[in-house]
Amino acid sequence: MIDPSARIHPRAVVASDVEVGPWTIIDEQVELRSGVRIDAHCVIKGPTVIGAQTRIYPFCSIGEAPQDKKFTDESVTRLEIGERNTIREYCSINRGTPGGGGVTRLGDDNWLMAYCHIAHDCQVGNHTVFANNATLAGHVEIGDYAILAGFTGVHQFCRVGESSFAAIAAVIVKDVPPYVMVEGNTARARAINREGLRRRGFSIATIDAIKRAYKTLYRQGLTVEKALEELAPQVDEHPEIRRFVDFVRATKRGIVRSRAS
Repeated sequence: MIDPSARIHPRAVVASDVEVGPWTIIDEQVELRSGVRIDAHCVIKGPTVIGAQTRIYPFCSIGEAPQDKKFTDESVTRLEIGERNTIREYCSINRGTPGGGGVTRLGDDNWLMAYCHIAHDCQVGNHTVFANNATLAGHVEIGDYAILAGFTGVHQFCRVGESSFAAIAAVIVKDVPPYVMVEGNTARARAINREGLRRRGFSIATIDAIKRAYKTLYRQGLTVEKALEELAPQVDEHPEIRRFVDFVRATKRGIVRSRAS
């Protein structure tokens, strides 16, 4: 299942059932686990691990050196891609940098549409969706089940919380708390991602609690500190509210503001 025109380095580790399409290059220090399928004209550089059942479509650049002027050929960094990911045409995912932890990670069951870019040292969770041309700068963190619509851009060092949603062409320059929908340039909070939470199986009671927490943070004219004080009694009732509060408390860049701010 390896096309004769593919070039695979003799020190690459390739499972017996891996498929590699024509004119693809697999470098040394690359590990392709069971069921991986890589289509034509891809370049996979190492050190990189690609988890089982991941599908990479044509013309992708995976594991290339980061776009960081401080990076040198002597730097040893990694890219780790989990299982069952779909990576569509012309996507690029770079390895980490020594100053950023050394590892770029993509979790399991993610869906990257065409022309997406994940820069060095990014940490992407599980079950995310990146629509066409979604782009992450370096050191970005993306939580589980987050969705980035087409042409979304995320500034370096920003965090995007679990089950959040960024509308088309959103430009994110601050942290997006879990469960929040954002839109615009620069992105502002619009509402909670009710439909995404429903699809994930959240109960009506939990969704209503998240909506109340959102209103406390964004609609009552409170400072962030005061809003977190107001939310403190709710964290023991709903673990989702605890994650919401803990995320906001941990922000270093600040959080996206609402339209009314």
